[in-house]
Amino acid sequence: MTSLMKTFALALMFSTQLAAGSAFAQTGSKPEPLVIAEQGSFAVGGSVTSTPGAYNNNAPSDEGQSLHGDHAYVFYQVPEKPKPLPIVMLHGAYQSARSWETTPDGREGFQNIFLRKGYSTYLVDQPRRGRAGNSPVAMTIEPTPYDQLFFDQFRIGKWPDYFDNVQFDRDPEALDQFLRSVTPNTGPFDANVIASSMSALFDRIGDAILFTHSQAGGPGWLTAIENPKVKAIVAFEPGSGFLFPEGELPEAMPSAAGTLKPDAVSVADFEKLTRIPIVIYYGDNFPVEPTRERGQDNWRVRLAMAKLWVAAVNKHGGDARLVHLPEIGIKGNTHFLMSDLNNAEIADQVVKFLAEKKLD
Repeated sequence: MTSLMKTFALALMFSTQLAAGSAFAQTGSKPEPLVIAEQGSFAVGGSVTSTPGAYNNNAPSDEGQSLHGDHAYVFYQVPEKPKPLPIVMLHGAYQSARSWETTPDGREGFQNIFLRKGYSTYLVDQPRRGRAGNSPVAMTIEPTPYDQLFFDQFRIGKWPDYFDNVQFDRDPEALDQFLRSVTPNTGPFDANVIASSMSALFDRIGDAILFTHSQAGGPGWLTAIENPKVKAIVAFEPGSGFLFPEGELPEAMPSAAGTLKPDAVSVADFEKLTRIPIVIYYGDNFPVEPTRERGQDNWRVRLAMAKLWVAAVNKHGGDARLVHLPEIGIKGNTHFLMSDLNNAEIADQVVKFLAEKKLD
């Protein structure tokens, strides 16, 4: 390591200690220093659109100009002596890469937890979101109040009450931080646009493991279909975009939150998902039987569809499994398993899976 890199690593270690001292003051604990050998950021994928005409410096208009958009933003960190396969983390709806960073109550999120376990991490802001907000497709962003809806929808509780066993810090500051992590799309959601940029990311960094959360489930499957450099998928509560072979689609599933429909792909594309190990995790506090409670019934049908999806993958010779955490004694998890109070325990479950599949 050069003297410049050593200075850089020491500076990062010092800054990490300072941040950790602040974040963990509430619990009195302090993690060991985390040394980062390399970090940076870049845009990947995307498109360039142009308007006809000639650009005039003295009278600028749309004519003759171009727009770079629909790329993903990626922030990466590499620990000392990294494991062979990095982890790419893709967020869900109304979120950004922030989902994987410091938890709402100030603890280390999956970004740091997996860095400490030796994995390089690549955190993505998907196209038309966050730091990748340049969209070539227009969309009106309205200042819609939806804090209470998200409290219910993401299973923190039933507003204004928390679930009795919920793995979420009840300090009002934690809830404030969580709600301030919400960010809107700057253009219409398009799973194929996201998958295209994600595939470009895997082309750039090579073989890697893909973590997806919620709405990222669908783009995650599409990325694996498009790019064989995806070596495994760990999906946290996929909420939509369940892909089935043509002619093998299950019935749509109505719920108190709306109807969940499967999506069709060719048999050839579907069978590309059978070449990699896949695990899906779902949390707690939703029923397996129909209910009128919107926030909970929403996840009842998603769990049911995910079970059918896993069965379809395995029927075609794949290696997929679904873990409903309460069934293995892990209780109280919200929709955000990676930032819940027991996120270290969830990470340990993932590490065991990766070790079993010889991906560590």
